[in-house]
Amino acid sequence: MYILKNAWISISRNKGRNILIAILIFVIAIASTVTLAIRNAASRLIDSYYDAYQVEATIGMSRENIMGELEEKDKDTILENASNVILTQEKIDSYGDSEYVNNYFYTATTYLNSSQIEAVTSTFEGGNKEGKGGPVRSDQQNSTGDFTIVGYHSYTAMSEFITGDYTITDGSVSEDFSSNSCLVNEELATTNHLEVGDTITFTDPSDSSKTYTLEISGIYTDNENSSDNKMNMFSNSSNKIITNINQVLKMDRNATLSPIYILKSMDVLDAFKEEVSSKGLNEYLEVQDNLSEVENQLSSISNVKTFATTFLGITLLIGGFVLFVINMIHIRERKYEIGVLRTIGMTKSKLSMQFIAEVLIVAFFALVADACVGSVVSVPVANHLLESEINTSRENKENIDRNFGKNDSIPSKEETETNDIKTQEPAEEFDSTSLGGPNVEQITQINAVVDFKVIVQLLLIGLGLTFISSCASMVSIQRFSPLTILKERS
Repeated sequence: MYILKNAWISISRNKGRNILIAILIFVIAIASTVTLAIRNAASRLIDSYYDAYQVEATIGMSRENIMGELEEKDKDTILENASNVILTQEKIDSYGDSEYVNNYFYTATTYLNSSQIEAVTSTFEGGNKEGKGGPVRSDQQNSTGDFTIVGYHSYTAMSEFITGDYTITDGSVSEDFSSNSCLVNEELATTNHLEVGDTITFTDPSDSSKTYTLEISGIYTDNENSSDNKMNMFSNSSNKIITNINQVLKMDRNATLSPIYILKSMDVLDAFKEEVSSKGLNEYLEVQDNLSEVENQLSSISNVKTFATTFLGITLLIGGFVLFVINMIHIRERKYEIGVLRTIGMTKSKLSMQFIAEVLIVAFFALVADACVGSVVSVPVANHLLESEINTSRENKENIDRNFGKNDSIPSKEETETNDIKTQEPAEEFDSTSLGGPNVEQITQINAVVDFKVIVQLLLIGLGLTFISSCASMVSIQRFSPLTILKERS
């Protein structure tokens, strides 16, 4: 009690010096409070989005394994074996029967002909000016049909539109994933004078009596087409007709299936990969995931969190150094006081405790004021930092909307199961926030609240600054000799 009383008297006697220390601690604490609140709020957002994010696992060709075997075995044999690998429905169902999977879907692909429209072809410029190389299909035509029919289960599965490889130029993607609507390539539409609203009749290559009619809801362009490739005037998707999985399965129950597994969380991804491997996944195949997409979606929040952490470290480093220097100067000014107190019998430890108590009392008032001001300041500062990141995320979302031919604000969709296999139908409205997981556009502000966790962290920072600044007094007290101090004073 004596030490605290003496410390308070000393603070009252040296108001100017202690006000300066309080202001410095207050400024450091304000900066720390704001950055801690932003950092913790960003961390909670990232954790919640990771928990809610729809983690998708697909099965595709393992380029690494194929390239590894090419170095040891015959190239033609390896490529032929890899091309003959087929995922059966039984295998897909087996992989989907897992404790790590919430649900799974198929993307179905089949091949059809049509007497109503002509497939896009390009002429191989070889042999002579007349192009005697003959017509070459730009999409490497399948032997069983002129047109590749691909069916998706939802907007989420249409990754080409999400990434911007495909973009709608007229019309839009149908909101009903059970209708007979379809999308056609711009080159196919131009060649056959097709427009949105037209219908196309397709026939089964093995039985021309079986016909299927699709209505064009949109025309898309393939942005991956390379204009530098004179061997291929048209894009690889020129004869690709995009519809929904229900239509493809009506056309061909033996259509090629590509699975999409919805995992329970990102934490089970590795376990799912091991389980699929143990169930006999072909060596040329591998489990692929979409975790990079969620990291891209959350990049704005991650950038803010990283900036806050860096700024906090720099603030504490500079603030601690300045406090140490100021206390060192003040200790030298109070050298005679130290000598007197030591002469009348105060031990070095008690004297050190008094100086530490002085800084603690000053720091306490500064931290209380900081907690009040910081709770108000943290929110606008956080949202100002996030503003540029949000603009970038909003532009990305708008680009995806345009890729799907949707330019208006769009509400959410519901998911239901249809048919005798697990498929997913979106509701009647398009929702770009469901594409590839949570959309960062939803994060329009950070509620950087100064909660209990921030208060505890702030208290620890205050104790740390107190210790750092008190080191000057403790070192000086241990070095000073009271007789020498008094003799120098006289």
